[in-house]
Amino acid sequence: MKVLMTLADVEPAVRLNAMLEAGGYETALVSPMDDVPAAIQREKPDAIILTGGLTDVGNVQIVKRERWGGAPVVGLADVNDPALLDRLRAIGYVELYAKPVDLDEVLAGVRRVLERRKVAVDTGLIGESEAIREVIVKIEQMAPVSSTVLIEGESGTGKELVARAIHRLSPRRGKPFIAVNIGALPETLLDSELFGHEKGSFTGAAERRLGRFELANGGTLFLDEVGEAPFSTQVKLLRVLEQREVTRVGGAHPFRVDVRVLAATNRPLREQVEGGEFRADLYYRLNVLNIYLPPLRERRDDIPLLVRRFVQEFSAQHERPFHGISAEAMQRLVEYSWPGNVRELRNLVESMVVLSPGREITADDIPQQIRDGGMRFLPVPVGPAVRGVGGGSEGGIGGRELEVIIRSLVELKLQVEDLRRRVGDDRSGAGRLGEGGGDGQMLVGEVVSKAPAVGAIEPTEQALAPNVVTIRPGMSMAEIERTAIEAALRETRGNRRKAADMLGIGERTLYRKLKEYNLPDYP
Repeated sequence: MKVLMTLADVEPAVRLNAMLEAGGYETALVSPMDDVPAAIQREKPDAIILTGGLTDVGNVQIVKRERWGGAPVVGLADVNDPALLDRLRAIGYVELYAKPVDLDEVLAGVRRVLERRKVAVDTGLIGESEAIREVIVKIEQMAPVSSTVLIEGESGTGKELVARAIHRLSPRRGKPFIAVNIGALPETLLDSELFGHEKGSFTGAAERRLGRFELANGGTLFLDEVGEAPFSTQVKLLRVLEQREVTRVGGAHPFRVDVRVLAATNRPLREQVEGGEFRADLYYRLNVLNIYLPPLRERRDDIPLLVRRFVQEFSAQHERPFHGISAEAMQRLVEYSWPGNVRELRNLVESMVVLSPGREITADDIPQQIRDGGMRFLPVPVGPAVRGVGGGSEGGIGGRELEVIIRSLVELKLQVEDLRRRVGDDRSGAGRLGEGGGDGQMLVGEVVSKAPAVGAIEPTEQALAPNVVTIRPGMSMAEIERTAIEAALRETRGNRRKAADMLGIGERTLYRKLKEYNLPDYP
């Protein structure tokens, strides 16, 4: 990895340069009289060390620019003034050392900076929280072996990124990495996609087709949303994992494959096993090694790092300059719960880069929902017009508003699950919102207002208005889930695919929920 260092203070710069070279790092020395930004552009360093003049206009501009689109900057400060050092950190220096400096300490700090950058490059995972460090350590431990890995985490946390990192750091890196989303494949075609089929094995099978296991031979197969696999496919997956043999659909003879399987799920498979939705033997075969990816709300300290990384990516992709984010705006981003996790944050940053107002982003530029921390007050009318309720002449609201409402239901569920983890409660004792005292009752008071919300239907009117999404204290999570599904189906007029997309689940999961709750397709 390469370090670029200015010669503003020659003596420590030369000594530090020798120490870095002895440690195996490539270095480039630049005189402050030279065009330093041009040198950075030319050398493309992994870290920059400014050895003096940290408050000079030119250096401040370098730091601000690199903060949002380049290499981390380490500074050797000219004075030992805590207030000044705090201001310099706010500008964007990632490491600061007041003179006289301890070069061994500086070297250790530069190594930390470079190591973080190397890990981010090698894995694509960005973060310095304890949770993400644990994930990276597990990736490095699991990559050299061929054991099956189960990656668990909510949607948008980066499960495929982890799978690709394991493959990229493994001895199989030169072989194929094949990813398949089981939840996105129709059940009738799933076996053919995974295991292949012989010519004439079913109507439309005009020629032999290789399955994903064959295509991944020698490499890695990533099974995303493995919890969506039907029982018939689960049996065949179990046989492949145990025997390392595949039989094509319509075929008579199995053949061996050398494939490492990585599986992912956004729903805890153990709970699906307990509920009879997933085979226990397949679960234990998949869960040889396990990685849990924490949601973004459990590693809030990583949000500024992710924002800066995405700004760098999208500024280059769209060729748009970015002027930064104010401290207050960044705080709003850190405080938001991010039900869509890193995927949601990434999409927001892309929109901020593309729609940048040509100045620093302020809190007022952040979308209202994020500024408010998400919607909090229900009930709200949806679907067909309800006289005297809601905005507009019709009195109802449309698909975009319903999507926001459903997202708030998801956020509510996440908050309850977080609460259960914090207090160590089990499912039997925490089945309903609002039961018990302490934090549980406070949560209900925050999420569901007992006072009517703006545009809410009074209790006497609710009986006359079937198209209402209502969350009440005491409702179970199953009741909330059923309510959201019913609303989505009404809004999409029974279109299961659109309803599943709106709810953020697979179509087969929605179909299973319809049977579980005994719901019609279009209530």
